[in-house]
Amino acid sequence: MNSVIEQMLAQYQAETIYDKKNALKEIMQEIVLCGLSRAGFFKEAAFYGGTALRIFYGLDRFSEDLDFSLMIENPDFDLASYFPILEKEVRSFGMNVTITEKEKVREANIKSAFLKANTKEHLLLFYSEHPIAGVADSELIKIKFEVDINPPKFATFEHKYRLLPAPYEVNLYDSSSLFAGKIHAVICRAWKNRVKGRDLYDYVFYMARRTPVNLKHLRERLLQTEYITEDTEYNLEVVKQMLKERFENIDYEQAKQDVEPFIRDTNSLLVWGAEFFKRITEELQGV
Repeated sequence: MNSVIEQMLAQYQAETIYDKKNALKEIMQEIVLCGLSRAGFFKEAAFYGGTALRIFYGLDRFSEDLDFSLMIENPDFDLASYFPILEKEVRSFGMNVTITEKEKVREANIKSAFLKANTKEHLLLFYSEHPIAGVADSELIKIKFEVDINPPKFATFEHKYRLLPAPYEVNLYDSSSLFAGKIHAVICRAWKNRVKGRDLYDYVFYMARRTPVNLKHLRERLLQTEYITEDTEYNLEVVKQMLKERFENIDYEQAKQDVEPFIRDTNSLLVWGAEFFKRITEELQGV
């Protein structure tokens, strides 16, 4: 096994096959970030979303995707131009991967790509001294990464560093701008028949750390998705009211079922309900 991967694996207590798959995906996510950094990706893009929150701010849940945003709108952004260097970097760690861009079926502000690798092959690479059972030969690891090429204005950024798999630098949304994106998701995401409890879990994470929300950036997100108009009254109290109305109309049992596979301490969900979320929202602060 690659000694760097061995160092990274030492951070995990992966006992079940589910834990091992998650450890594998998280390490691959960080290798992708390192590869993108070396390819110069973060000169024009920033990292945000749940995985950014896990890696750089200590969120204690697994997050599946890698989400990025350009810093300045660029409809001609070429995501595929980064694939050769990225693929070379990932393969340098002994991984056999393919990276493909998702074809757009319609014009959209999001460009997507998938990194795919054989699950069993890489579990054997990572856990060569352990038996691997219950994994089909054809099962694939899939890591999706998306880039918003028409970013809402007024996000603020910061640079952070990681030492593994090799020292690298990432440009990412600061915590207040990340929180704005999460509040927008809580208010506006079309959950349909599957409530995304992970949004609520992350909301609690931000509130527990007394993270203020970037109000200007949140307003731009709400305008972009046409949840509000330029004439809509907008301030911190209005945002709180939007959240409270949303919290009144959530199936919390569905929300818990969604997030449980991604966390270890499910007891933290026992208090979930409309009253809990409305009460903690009273403490929301803005910048």
